[in-house]
Amino acid sequence: MSLNFKNDQEAVDSLAGAYQRLKSEIGKVIIGQEEVVKTVLISLFSNGHSLLVGVPGLAKTLLVSTISEVLDLSFKRIQFTPDLMPSDITGSQILDESRTFKFTKGPLFANIVLADEINRTPPKTQAALLEAMQERSVTVNGERHLLPKPFFVLATQNPIEQEGTYPLPEAQLDRFMFNIPLDYPSYQEEIQVVKATTTSNKVSLNNIVSAEEILGYQELIRKIPIADNVLEYAVSMASKTRPNTEMATANVNNYIAWGAGPRASQYLVLGAKTHAAINGKYSPDIEDVQAIANYVLRHRIVRNYKAEAEGITEEDVINGLM
Repeated sequence: MSLNFKNDQEAVDSLAGAYQRLKSEIGKVIIGQEEVVKTVLISLFSNGHSLLVGVPGLAKTLLVSTISEVLDLSFKRIQFTPDLMPSDITGSQILDESRTFKFTKGPLFANIVLADEINRTPPKTQAALLEAMQERSVTVNGERHLLPKPFFVLATQNPIEQEGTYPLPEAQLDRFMFNIPLDYPSYQEEIQVVKATTTSNKVSLNNIVSAEEILGYQELIRKIPIADNVLEYAVSMASKTRPNTEMATANVNNYIAWGAGPRASQYLVLGAKTHAAINGKYSPDIEDVQAIANYVLRHRIVRNYKAEAEGITEEDVINGLM
């Protein structure tokens, strides 16, 4: 799908305008959480998936359903539980009245899928979701079924109550473009939230961007030029996280057991391009890479026991690289 603009500059201006409208429309329902909304929209326009990490009750589900509404996209929520089977999310073959097998689509067949508490389900079901994220298709009984476009997974993970959970392995976390932490609202924001949610007032939302426009913007992001020095900065940032390699810093060698792979470099570049575009810039600079670096690298590096003993977080290491 191509956007109908005279040139790419005009298209970038249109994306920046659409982003501002989306932000204010989402703000009618979601109070605060501006950084989270911005980062989720960046991953959507970059054609990447996001993992939201936060305690219960921070309106993660409301955030995702609000975004799907203002984007005029189909939305499905899957509550992950220990007894959820792969066929429960992908769909299955059933025998119809004429005694032929017919494929019934599972909840993965939507534009935006909220995978709630992804760490509550066994590895087999997690793997089915991750295949869909990577391939943008599902395989049932040896037959491949394409998922609708755009396809965007937002998974949530609860950092507390780790009993009975199946943490995602690092290799699978790598499928997520961003790891986005959610924090408690400030005192003033919480007063606004409680005021807005304890009355009978209903907020009506407008559709701001269509599915076709999103696909056009995703294409546009890839066409945005990036200077060699900015590209090299992004790649070197990912390279520096790998312990005992020539580019590793002293901090990384001391505190990191495992570094980020090449997918991190790709997402740093795509994320920086989108970050530049929504801010009305026609090409990203180093500040755009730095703005999204924590979200891209946080879940791709593994601390060693020394870092844990000394209370060194992934963010400490990443901020040191900047």
